[in-house]
Amino acid sequence: MLKKFSFFIALLGVLLFSASSFAQSADAILGKWINPSGEGQIQIYKKGSLFYGKLVWLKQPNDETTGQPKTDKNNPEKNLHSRPILGLEILKDFKFDGESVYDDGNIYDPKNGKIYSCKMTLNGNKLKIRGYIGISLLGRSEIWTRVK
Repeated sequence: MLKKFSFFIALLGVLLFSASSFAQSADAILGKWINPSGEGQIQIYKKGSLFYGKLVWLKQPNDETTGQPKTDKNNPEKNLHSRPILGLEILKDFKFDGESVYDDGNIYDPKNGKIYSCKMTLNGNKLKIRGYIGISLLGRSEIWTRVK
């Protein structure tokens, strides 16, 4: 009986450790990332079980012509043109699939005002961002680097 109880406790420990490892690996994406051009930093955070990202730093935060903070002037919805770019949520609704991939989300590009389906793949301090329309074969990728 004691042998069976010990085995049960050991099995429970392995399952709990596996569950915590899974949660830790899912949260590995959290933090600040910089895009390849160095123009912006994105803070990735979690709401419930989904992952989001917002612009938290811009190399040039002010509009060149007005000197005022940049706004979402390229958004197709005119009523959103005055919202600031800084603080804008550009990554939404990503799910962790258990293998360093975050999928089923979308990315907003404030440069053109378009929303794309998106898949993110984490590899250490590099994050591959794949934005696409329809299927992921028809899209564009870039690599973001973790800000230390």
